[in-house]
Amino acid sequence: MNSPIEVDFPDIRRWAAGNVGLPYVWSFPGADAGAHLCITALVHGNEVCGAIALDRLLPAFVSGGVRPHRGRVSFVFANVDAYLCFDRACPLASRALDQDFNRLWDAETLDGPRESRELTRARALRPFYDTVDHLLDLHSMTLPAPPIALAGTTDKGLALARALGMPRDILVDTGHAAGRRLRDYAAFADPDSPKSALLIECGQHWEAAVGDYATECAWRFLEHFDAVARPAGAARLEPPPAPERIIDITEVITVAPSGFVWARPVAGLETISQAGTVIATNGGKPVSTPHDEAILVMPALDAKPGTTAVRIGRARTHPS
Repeated sequence: MNSPIEVDFPDIRRWAAGNVGLPYVWSFPGADAGAHLCITALVHGNEVCGAIALDRLLPAFVSGGVRPHRGRVSFVFANVDAYLCFDRACPLASRALDQDFNRLWDAETLDGPRESRELTRARALRPFYDTVDHLLDLHSMTLPAPPIALAGTTDKGLALARALGMPRDILVDTGHAAGRRLRDYAAFADPDSPKSALLIECGQHWEAAVGDYATECAWRFLEHFDAVARPAGAARLEPPPAPERIIDITEVITVAPSGFVWARPVAGLETISQAGTVIATNGGKPVSTPHDEAILVMPALDAKPGTTAVRIGRARTHPS
């Protein structure tokens, strides 16, 4: 069963022209030299939160009311064609058109012979992303769950997540067997490069607060790098007071060819106290929690063979 759709989907076609020669890509230089910051929305076409955030921020930049102090600030609507196919009667179908846009970001795939509408768009955007120093990638989740920051495996990714101060939960993970994410593309995942990236899952896809949360994350990202000042009167969302929690992924369950079935209903960030608890069958074999206090991260309801069914993690006792 799909969650209720509580948000309005902005008509982003007004942003189609862009201003850098790429459709739906906008970029604004500052007066002084500095880092190139980029906020990306709609890597998945049914994840509207980033589109809401960019649709709110862009007018002030386009009008000239907001300009970067230094460097450059850019906004990208990524898989636009999937977004424009969104159907409220079948809201999960527009996640992608041909293949997951967020599993394409390695040189072998981008330079390889495969073809799809997502790859065409990724290849067009690739030279632009090569110029980005710091990336914020806004996403949302199928099941209701608290927001999560996906920091990757580098210290710099974790530092960026902590600097923003939200979400409370920060995931340290390697991604998916099905392919590399945009946040892990090239230098973003290189521990020796100063470039960084952060992916934030802002809540359930269509819950009422998801756009507000994404907008706050966007402002915090820009403020962290001292790129812009938030305009007077712009909303400010304070996250609920809670201690930061860093979750290290201990196991990634990839769906077997013969399928994956949950043993019972599950929830995002649910904690299962006892090791050895059977939570599902994968290819006919039981899937059990590998340790006590196992946290289920972004469980999928209908994952296809070769994709991630769930990641299992454990909270750090000492976050530092």
